[in-house]
Amino acid sequence: MPLQNRVLPTQEIVADPGRGLLMGNRGSLHGADRRLGTARWRSKAWICCVLDWKGVQRDPMPPGRWTALFFFDEAVALAAGHRPCHYCRRRDFLLYAGAWAKGRGLDERPRAPAMDVQLHSERVVPRTRQQRTTVQDLAGLPDGAMIRLDGRPALVLDHQVLPWSWGGYGEPRRPPGLREVEVLTPPANLVVLQAGFVPLLHPSARSQLR
Repeated sequence: MPLQNRVLPTQEIVADPGRGLLMGNRGSLHGADRRLGTARWRSKAWICCVLDWKGVQRDPMPPGRWTALFFFDEAVALAAGHRPCHYCRRRDFLLYAGAWAKGRGLDERPRAPAMDVQLHSERVVPRTRQQRTTVQDLAGLPDGAMIRLDGRPALVLDHQVLPWSWGGYGEPRRPPGLREVEVLTPPANLVVLQAGFVPLLHPSARSQLR
């Protein structure tokens, strides 16, 4: 039976056999029985990491240490409110921080803790601890943003909308008259995407556009 460690674009953490391109964590979320408790984060540093780091084999749920989380791809991770890890994905982190600065007209790249504080304020509703979403014009969204379409997550790519599932991205859709949409990706990550950060996308995304 799969562990409860797959992250959805809606921030939910579920048990699913689906495989992804990235892993990450939000701190230790599980108990001795390897089941998640009620907490969905222990830190504001929600990161996404590479799957393979120098061939090191790790327990995904070591007692009292951290809970390994897995993401279908980086668009999903960004939608859930995560950012690149500054340790195992140093180059991507610097590109992300550079896009953060560029999108805000800053002279220097911000440090990770400052970005984490901003991200946390935009990804979670304090009272309910649920995902905070926004409503925006579909035409103004950058590639890599994720929205909710007909109740399901979907990727914005090349002016089209691709439904998402663990089986891969579906055929592009553009419902007639669709303008304002519910956006899952936090505003801070939208700014990063708009400023040129290119997320790691599952191969099924580009293959659907051919």
